[in-house]
Amino acid sequence: MGSVADDRTGPAAAQLTELLPGVYAWVQPDGSWWVNNAGAVVGDDGVLVIDTCATAERTRRFLDALDAAVNGSPVRMAVNTHQHGDHTYGNSLLPATTVLFGHTLMREALRVDPLIDGCPPAWNPVPDWGPVERRLPDVVIEDSQTLYVGDRHVRLLHPGRPAHTAGDLIAWLPDEAVLYSGDLVFAGITPLELMGSVPGALAAIDWLAAFEPGILVPGHGPVLKGADVARVLEEQRRYLRFVLDVAEHGIARGLKPLEAAQEASLGEFADWPDAERIVLNLHRVYADREGRDVDLVAALSDAVTWLGGPMHTSV
Repeated sequence: MGSVADDRTGPAAAQLTELLPGVYAWVQPDGSWWVNNAGAVVGDDGVLVIDTCATAERTRRFLDALDAAVNGSPVRMAVNTHQHGDHTYGNSLLPATTVLFGHTLMREALRVDPLIDGCPPAWNPVPDWGPVERRLPDVVIEDSQTLYVGDRHVRLLHPGRPAHTAGDLIAWLPDEAVLYSGDLVFAGITPLELMGSVPGALAAIDWLAAFEPGILVPGHGPVLKGADVARVLEEQRRYLRFVLDVAEHGIARGLKPLEAAQEASLGEFADWPDAERIVLNLHRVYADREGRDVDLVAALSDAVTWLGGPMHTSV
């Protein structure tokens, strides 16, 4: 596994790494709000890109590094693992001829996403996406789809229920045992399930583990290999169970999500970036228990209150 391109012009190094011949990960430290991972799979007839980035600048860096690494081989296909802007706003920088795939529910969520038109001041600094346009998938997937990149086949799979979002997809390379999880996995960073389901995200961890990946590219954080895959999946299990326990105790005592979060000790998870997501995750659990939609404005406002100021970004 070797680095083939290195970008150190931004606030932190972003690196394109060849995990196996023709299989790449684009990892952007520090992996916190709006700073994601992406990837690519190369065949003899072109390239499959897995996710773009939040801003035009970051997406250009990724695509330029990839183009250099693959000697200009065309990007024939791309897939979004879910609708969030850090994985999709750069879609419009893909070549016009690229066929873009996504889940049915992901496409609809991106179609109505207001944040691409301007991010609210819940974050500081407020992200500037640059010259991006809303670009939706050309082909939608309900459950699964197999793509061929040359002779290499890539399975796009939905976990079967809401998890990180309602429209998550993974990209699984069975012959290479490489898994691109999207935001079903956060490696050493606080998971976010505000637009999905905490029990669903917990079930998705067991689903992912059953693939027995040798290499896992998370949506945020470092690439995982070998024993680190199981370790990080178990850490995320513990965190999600912790969220459910905090919610259960809060609901039993009549506490609101912010109050439950303020009383909780994060313990082993206190040093993970974006710790304020405890509030957002609790809003998700409370809404599901009450059979209603999440109030996104209230959830973001409570997260800012818990943190004592706007959430940090480094885009």
